[in-house]
Amino acid sequence: MRCPYCNADDSKVIDSRPTEDGKAIRRRRECIQCGKRFTTYEKVEELMFMVVKRDGSRESFDRNKILNGIMRACQKRPVSVEQMEAIVDDVERGLNNMMEKEVSSSFIGEVVMDHLKDLDEVAYVRFASVYRQFKDVNTFVAEIEKLLGNDHKPAKKGKKPARAKAEAVEDE
Repeated sequence: MRCPYCNADDSKVIDSRPTEDGKAIRRRRECIQCGKRFTTYEKVEELMFMVVKRDGSRESFDRNKILNGIMRACQKRPVSVEQMEAIVDDVERGLNNMMEKEVSSSFIGEVVMDHLKDLDEVAYVRFASVYRQFKDVNTFVAEIEKLLGNDHKPAKKGKKPARAKAEAVEDE
C-alpha cells in the first residue's frame, strides 16, 4: 500500500480488525520509509447493477437515493436511522442476491414499500404517494383502504347512522 505522506510503496500492517459488522477490515499501517502511520479499509467489491427507470433510462444503483427517500417518508416519525439503514441494507442485499445486471426502479420501490408497511404505516403511505404518483385524493384513499385491508368501510352518503336514527325517533 502506498504511503499517503511520502508515496513510498512499502508499508507494514500493524493492526487489523473487522468493522461494519464484519463487512470490512480496518488495517493500521506504518510506512517503512518515513515511519508515519495511516489507516486503510478493505471491503468486498459488490456486484454493481443498473437501475432501469420508468422512462427507460438506466443509471447505476445508488443506495443513498433509497435512503433519502425513506428518510423523507419517515420524517417526524418514530423510526430510527438504524432502522432506515437496515431497510436499505436488506434491499441492497436482496438485489445483489438476485444476480441480475439490471433491475427496474418499480421493483425496488415495491420492495421498499413492503419494508415500510411493516415498519410504519404513515411512512409507507408517504412513500407510496410519491412513488406511485398519486394523482388525486381518491387514489390516496384507495391506498389507505388497501392498507387497512378493507375492514374499514366508509359510511354511505345520505344515510344516518343507527344511533342518529334512534335519537331522531326519541325527539318526536
